[in-house]
Order: sequence, then structure tokens, then C-alpha cells
Amino acid sequence: MHTRLYRNGVLEKEGFPVEEVSDYVADPGNTVWFDLCSPSPEDLGVIGEELGLHELAVEDVLSDHQRPKVDVYDNHLFITVYGVHFDDGHLDPVEVNVFVTANALVTVRENDHFDIGAVTRRWDATSRRAGHGVAFLLHGLLDYVVDSQFALVQDLDGQAEALEESLFEDEVRDGRELQRTMYVLRKNTTRLRKITMPMREVVGTLLRRDQEIVADPVLAPYYEDVYDHVLRVNEWVESIRDMLANVRETRLSQQGFRLNEIMKRVTSWAAIIAVPTMITGFYGQNVPYPGSGQGWGFWMSGFLVAVTSVALYMVFKRKDWL
Repeated sequence: MHTRLYRNGVLEKEGFPVEEVSDYVADPGNTVWFDLCSPSPEDLGVIGEELGLHELAVEDVLSDHQRPKVDVYDNHLFITVYGVHFDDGHLDPVEVNVFVTANALVTVRENDHFDIGAVTRRWDATSRRAGHGVAFLLHGLLDYVVDSQFALVQDLDGQAEALEESLFEDEVRDGRELQRTMYVLRKNTTRLRKITMPMREVVGTLLRRDQEIVADPVLAPYYEDVYDHVLRVNEWVESIRDMLANVRETRLSQQGFRLNEIMKRVTSWAAIIAVPTMITGFYGQNVPYPGSGQGWGFWMSGFLVAVTSVALYMVFKRKDWL
């Protein structure tokens, strides 16, 4: 359980029981934050009653896989965002639900894979803006979420570029490993896209001037900066998807080209083998032939096989068929 109390922009207390939250919230000069990780329905019910949270918002917390969004209620906002977490190389987003009241911020994490400690450290690093209350806390949380997504999309872009360059390496890469890498990268990019695209609407809604809870002229440029990062992440994700589509098409073209090369070589060798087969087959017929029954006939057939095969090999090699 994580709790914090800010009084007039100064961190006054932390680690106190949740039962004391209602006492602190009653004072407009206080700003309270507390965090819940995988809470039970009973715990959420108690918090909802103390802060006057809407029952539909509490119900959304208990429903998994919510879309990133902002719901506006009479006395609070309900926000859903996703942190990024990798499990065995696969992206496994972590749902984080946020209740925002006039002087309280409540974060509800799906599990402990979301590093809430990194958020508190970001608040401490920018404590000079703590006097702006809940808007300051919400900005620090969203800034961390978007920056984490930005770092991930940057890493995925590097992987996509490395995959693209590996297609033209001299050494032949294992086809199955290449296909697996491409599949995992496309899957991670698709999952990331699902949680980053709606973030434009989330931050855009908070930037609207009619949102009294987070409307703050001083913090507006900081929210604008978060929005700019959201746009960059979305553009980058689309760029990666286009790059992976090009990689896939290039890979298919390479496979088709290599198949043509193999068929060309197989056909050329078949043509070379067909000549001695024809000659030896001809001399194997039960009819007289030049040199039949004589030693020089055998040597002549061998000479024809060798000369014709070498001649065909040189012709095919010159035409780059071998």
C-alpha cells in the first residue's frame, strides 16, 4: 500500500493507512494520493463510498481489458491507461485505472508489473510543481506512462531496422528464426498500437479547458508536451508497421527469387545429365552402332559424354544459370 499527503505543495506524510484518507481529503488544502494493487471488490467499495466515486467507474475497474479512456463524472474523472511490461519477449500491457477528484488521486494497478516507484521518483524530481495539487500528480503519472511507451517504440524501431538489414546479409540466416522474430515483432507492435492510439483522446480530453479538475494554466504546457509525445509514439508505431510490412514483402520476394534460382540450377543440371543419359541409352540399344563390339566405341561414347557435359556446363555458367 502506497499513500502520500501533500499540504500546500509540500510532501508532509506518506505510508499512512487508507482509513485516514477521508480525514485528509476533507481539507481543501491537502492533496492525497494512494495506490491499490489488485484490490478486492470490497476494498474498492469502501474507497468508492469514502470519495463518492461513481458506481460505473468502480465497475470498470473490476472489468479487465478496458480501452484507454477518460470518463467524466460530476465530481471526478476516471482514466484508464496501460503500462508496458515484457514477459518472455512478449509485450504484456498492465492496466492502470485512475480516479481523479478535486484533491485526491487514486491509482489502481492490475498487478505489480507496473513500477509505481518510478512514478513517485518522478514526482520527487519535480517537487517544485507540487503546489498545483492533483494536476501535478496526474501529469507525473501520465508522463511516466507515455515516456515508457516512447522508450518501447524506440526499441521496437531498432529491432525492425536490424531485421530489415539482416535480410541482405551475406550469411544465410535461419529461415525459421527469421520468421519467429518477425512474428513476435509484429505482435508486439500491434499490441502497443492498441494501447497508444487511444492515448491521443485521453490526453486531448484533459487539455480541454472545461475540465476544472485538471485545468491549470501553469501545467498546460506540460500536458501539451505529453500530448506531443503521444503523437510521436503513434506516428512511430505506424512507421514500424509499414517497415514490417515491407520486410515481409521483401522476404517473400527473396524466397521467390531464391526458388527461381534453385529451379534454374536444377534444370541446368538436369540438361547436363540428360546428354550422357541419351548417349549411353543409345549405345545400350540391341542394334549395331558405330564401334559396337570394339574398344574404341566405348572410348568414343565416353568422350562424347565428357565433351558435351563440359560444353553445357560452360554455356550455363556463362549465362549465370549455375
